[in-house]
Amino acid sequence: MGLKIKRGDTVVVISGKEKGKRGEVERVIPAKSRVVVNGVNVRTRHARPSQNNQEGLYTFAAPMHVSNVMLVDPNSGEPTRVGYRFTDTGEKVRVSKKSGKDIE
Repeated sequence: MGLKIKRGDTVVVISGKEKGKRGEVERVIPAKSRVVVNGVNVRTRHARPSQNNQEGLYTFAAPMHVSNVMLVDPNSGEPTRVGYRFTDTGEKVRVSKKSGKDIE
């Protein structure tokens, strides 16, 4: 099944140590039901120092499960659940459950 969150969406973390943080979705991994959110769940990796990276430290945003994030309604700015509806032309559109308005 596809995910209700897409790349470029603004989401808020609803559980875990990063709870309350907001960020934009950089990448979606539907096979593992995970998303990568910019600036959230940041990890540090150690590697051998090189000419380009003298310290040898790399930081990156690690994937988190999609159930731990909630889409932010573009109209109200509050977290909301996502539903679907079909337009007259048969196109499938995401809908905010809180405001009832289309997303995107």
